[in-house]
Amino acid sequence: MSRRSNEAPRVRNAQRRHLLAGSAAALAAAGLGAFHKTAIAQAASAAAKPLPPYTAWKDPAAMIVHTSNTLETKRSAFGTSIITPVEQLYVRNNLPAPDAAIVADRDAWEMMIEGVKNPRKLTVRELRGMGLETVAMVLQCSGNGRGYFPSKPSGTPWQVGAAGCVMWSGVPVKAVVEALGGLADGAVFMTSTGGEKLPEGVDPKSVMVERSVPLKAMGDALLAWELNGAPIPLAHGGPLRIIVPGYSGVNNVKYIKRLAFTAQESDAAIQKTGYRLSAPGQKGDPGQPSIWEMGVKSWINSPAPEGGTVPAGMVQIKGVAFGGAHAVKAVEVSVDGGKTWKEARFVGPDLGRYAWRQFALAVQLPPGTHTIASRAIDAQGNRQPEERVENAGGYNNASWRDHALQVTVA
Repeated sequence: MSRRSNEAPRVRNAQRRHLLAGSAAALAAAGLGAFHKTAIAQAASAAAKPLPPYTAWKDPAAMIVHTSNTLETKRSAFGTSIITPVEQLYVRNNLPAPDAAIVADRDAWEMMIEGVKNPRKLTVRELRGMGLETVAMVLQCSGNGRGYFPSKPSGTPWQVGAAGCVMWSGVPVKAVVEALGGLADGAVFMTSTGGEKLPEGVDPKSVMVERSVPLKAMGDALLAWELNGAPIPLAHGGPLRIIVPGYSGVNNVKYIKRLAFTAQESDAAIQKTGYRLSAPGQKGDPGQPSIWEMGVKSWINSPAPEGGTVPAGMVQIKGVAFGGAHAVKAVEVSVDGGKTWKEARFVGPDLGRYAWRQFALAVQLPPGTHTIASRAIDAQGNRQPEERVENAGGYNNASWRDHALQVTVA
């Protein structure tokens, strides 16, 4: 297989393109409130902004282009087959992607391993010989759902599309550590440093992508070179990315050049003050909770308002649910804004604790306006919260009420 095969244009469904292209008009006709105004604005924005060159292989009908570093998957583009196609997967980069030359010879990419008894540099070619594992997991931006915060925090106003469920393949981090003699004394954190080119004339610590997570995250972490069965595209961190299942997207550092097992958290700004759960109006600081493990969450993908009016009668309500750090156990659906709930059924295979589950519930919907919501429960008994936790960054929004959809049935 060509190393660039997954970056070539894919065959696309013409009918779906036609439907999505008319989504803004359908929304305008529906006139269903604040959610629809936001979606109309997103549709207009997407129409005005072409795909950035390094993502030109993606499906333009499935993506909302916010900026050159932020692309969101449209709600209507999520299918029902669990795995999110790479050409529809969201993009969030804290720095511009490196030059495409780094994926010309993927096996030659080199990284440093520190905090082990025998620290050394390793190439991807060498890593391939140290072990292999594959994991299905939800990759989700910390700010997914930020667009529902009434306080309008700075940052991309994501709705649900800064997430996807994908397959990663690579070598387990614990296998690499074992091959290098085990951990050195004093390790408390696993710290990953990205290989992006840093702007000149600024303090590197102010812009570099370097994240520390608790050492326990090493248990299921991978140094991955493959995404959904093909080499990781540049836009998603190729040629090598650290994958930390159950943890928010920012901790899955792209273009990894250094993996260190450290006694202290990184002092880079993205760790020290960024991605902290700070109160509205407050700046982040190391004393506040870091954005690490994800919580239990779900949302409805169909029927969605962008599809226009829903015909009265039997309707299949479909969506996705995941537990973050734990497996998802059940999901409930309401068609009356949370007054009453019915348990939905899971659809398709269980791909493991870190993957999401597709769910469906058949309901009879009479003519009128209906508020459809879902709430998930994880294997530990944690229930998806009704309300968001207000914070300055607009992070970790799992509120089922925020994610509820209002649909018109006729």
